[in-house]
Amino acid sequence: MILFGHRLGFAPFVGFAIVLVNLAVMILAPWIAPHGEAELVGDVWAPPSAEAWFGLDNLGRDMLSRMIFGARTSIALALVITVIAFVIGIAAGFAAAIGPHWADIVLSRLVDMLMSIPSLITALIILSVLGTSIPILICTVAVIEATRVFRVSRVVAMDVAVLEFVEMARLRGEGMSWMIVREILPNTVPPLVAEFGLRFCYTLLFVASLSFLGLGIQPPDADWGAMVRDNVMAINLGGVAPLLPAAAIAILTIGVNLVVDWFVSIHGRSHGEGP
Repeated sequence: MILFGHRLGFAPFVGFAIVLVNLAVMILAPWIAPHGEAELVGDVWAPPSAEAWFGLDNLGRDMLSRMIFGARTSIALALVITVIAFVIGIAAGFAAAIGPHWADIVLSRLVDMLMSIPSLITALIILSVLGTSIPILICTVAVIEATRVFRVSRVVAMDVAVLEFVEMARLRGEGMSWMIVREILPNTVPPLVAEFGLRFCYTLLFVASLSFLGLGIQPPDADWGAMVRDNVMAINLGGVAPLLPAAAIAILTIGVNLVVDWFVSIHGRSHGEGP
């Protein structure tokens, strides 16, 4: 109980519950969904009933089943993209922080150039030209998000790189890879873990935005962003179909942020920043 801290109260429990439920739904989707991902089961935009708790969508598919399969697609995709972005961003950020000065200049200017163009516009251009396949979508968003990770990892690595134990490793003649793995990375885990949670939320929202615009996950695969787009006209008929996937995105984002807040809180308290 002490680990959760009195500042956040029961918020961490709520956050962990939301995250764990979503992960369970993502993993167990094929077994817990009442119907198939693209199975037609009734009339278009039929209201909620005992057979379809969340009603039906614009083609007569079960919204609950689509939400469950959409969790698998949306969460897994955001998670894979975030992991790839962190691998690229941390490697480049650490290399810029402890490598030669020219490497820092080249990498920093390259990142500045990529970040000078709005992320959504960059993604729209690339996906419009190269197509909307999942590998291209993953690579495009991962590179875009890696620029943000580069900024954070470079800053935290520079703070650690000036400490005595890193200077001693340099004097011993240790290579860059050794210093990154053995000296820099273990001492930058807490801020990078916090950044991972936040970056996951941004990636989830970014991919949902692309799907809403028709350049993300393509039919018949379920995706929360695409489900909002497909059912947006239901609002004119008093339906709630587009609000359900939007609420799922918002709830998961809130849950992850609550967990990140808890992690940052206990990390700050372990360093004497808390009372």
